[in-house]
Amino acid sequence: MFDNRFEILTYHFSIINILDLLLVVFLCFQLIKLLKGSLAFNILIGLITIYVFWLLVRYFEMPLMSGLLSEFAKVGIIAVLIVFQQEIRKFLLVIGNSSVLGENKNWWNIFPWKWKIQQTFHTPFEEIIEACRELATQKAGAIIVFPITSELKFIAASGEIMESVISKRLILSIFNKTSALHDGAMIISGGRIIAANCVLPISENPQIVNKYGLRHLSAIGITEQSDAICLVVSEEKGTLSYVQEGKIEDGLLAEEILDKLNQQFTKEMVSFGD
Repeated sequence: MFDNRFEILTYHFSIINILDLLLVVFLCFQLIKLLKGSLAFNILIGLITIYVFWLLVRYFEMPLMSGLLSEFAKVGIIAVLIVFQQEIRKFLLVIGNSSVLGENKNWWNIFPWKWKIQQTFHTPFEEIIEACRELATQKAGAIIVFPITSELKFIAASGEIMESVISKRLILSIFNKTSALHDGAMIISGGRIIAANCVLPISENPQIVNKYGLRHLSAIGITEQSDAICLVVSEEKGTLSYVQEGKIEDGLLAEEILDKLNQQFTKEMVSFGD
């Protein structure tokens, strides 16, 4: 059924050839979309330029330059894995979350071993937003991370593990300027404060590096590398920001952020076990 061929000028194409081409174009488009606006995008353009130059060198039969570039190509895969490790991790995370085998898919709930893992929880977003509003009034900076599918255990381990009940007074005391935990990020998941004073990866996006401070760059960085959502209180301006997928919305009202969080986390986990 795939032997049907047709001819354009002097080139012969089959259905498989067309499908193959479309898949390559789709993957290239997704890769460019993922890397656009980051430092890795410029590196990718550099690698493509070297590859095109290598093809030209081979076409014109220049053995010395061709041999030199061939040696470079032998370690190219390792270099790509090192340079693009964060982007590859994000790309695989996107694929995993969108796949039918993703852990956050509802059909996983039919398995008995998932029943006791899941727990009913409620996150008091109103109390969190009230605390952030008061911190903004006091010009006290804060960054709160809300993981969605990834538990961010490695990030949590970089700070102080708390496993505490969420309360406005606790959030205010942690981000108080005299507190030893106020500089780092707070992670809230499953209706509890998991950890505080956590160290987040900093965004390397050249378009925003000089535009924001360290706290905002950290929020953008963690949302670039995971599907988490961040809430940032600016110490300098006393404003609230909402960060998701590496994109930041500045100067939002507390009510607007509350609506966004409620919409994002409307589907809470349901317990099937005891």
